[in-house]
Amino acid sequence: MIPVPAQTKIWLAAGVTDMRKQFNGLSALAESVLKQDPYSGHLFVFRGRRGDLVKIVWWDGQGA
Repeated sequence: MIPVPAQTKIWLAAGVTDMRKQFNGLSALAESVLKQDPYSGHLFVFRGRRGDLVKIVWWDGQGA
């Protein structure tokens, strides 16, 4: 279990995301589509086309 600070916001990306994207590509989506800083310490959740896969990008200060 990874402890997440209480003030952390969770951003859900509406729609589907190409799950072939790596963390760099998903971070770019957080910047361009959600208009948020991917290095802010918030969680960014992306779902796959079928809805059975999710990827979460979270910058903890050391890495994603």
